[in-house]
Amino acid sequence: MAQISLDLVEIPEALETAEMAMLAGVDWLEAGTPLILAEGMLGVRTLRDRFPDTPIVADLKTMDGGWLEAEIMAKSGATQVVLMLQAHEETIRCVVQAGKDLGVEVMGENLGSDDMVAGAKRLEDLCCDYVIHHIGYDERRGIAARGERQPNPLDQLAEIVQAVSIPVQAVGGLTIEQAIKTPEYGAPLFVLGAPLTIDADSLRTADGYLESSLRMICEKVHAYGDVVVG
Repeated sequence: MAQISLDLVEIPEALETAEMAMLAGVDWLEAGTPLILAEGMLGVRTLRDRFPDTPIVADLKTMDGGWLEAEIMAKSGATQVVLMLQAHEETIRCVVQAGKDLGVEVMGENLGSDDMVAGAKRLEDLCCDYVIHHIGYDERRGIAARGERQPNPLDQLAEIVQAVSIPVQAVGGLTIEQAIKTPEYGAPLFVLGAPLTIDADSLRTADGYLESSLRMICEKVHAYGDVVVG
């Protein structure tokens, strides 16, 4: 399944991009962290109003106040909420409990973990519904600026998928070709967004044809069929 990260800072642009993405065949929408920071839960509510039947991920990256933040996101229309591996274990437990109480799924993100595989196992042990295997934007750019090879989620994706029995989502620095390959690693979910940008502020491909690129990716991934998890 394909998810587009709406890492935009204004609701009209986010809605325009979401409309285009849905026409191209994207399955899930993500209210990205920049959108939530700029517009708050209004961004999530607006997406829910426009797309009443589409899964919507609220990427607030919860670190504390777990139950309350999960409640706010759920009541705004999110179907999935994101918390960070580095949060205290009690925070993770609170978000997981909120997910059960409020009917939302919990996605645990391993961004910044010293041991991505062990981190993924910990998230599963604490009853998260998904692992988000995320190589961060700043990490990738900083390493590239030093002339070194950028890491990408495929480097450890197969190992993480083998280590857990819950679905794994690949995020961060994927090229179009790499995104299409993620089902081959056993990862049923991936995020489109930063992989398609040519700068930090604009969601577009190098050739400018975002919709056609998204449609091609979605068609190839959907043609792969269901990915067996666990």
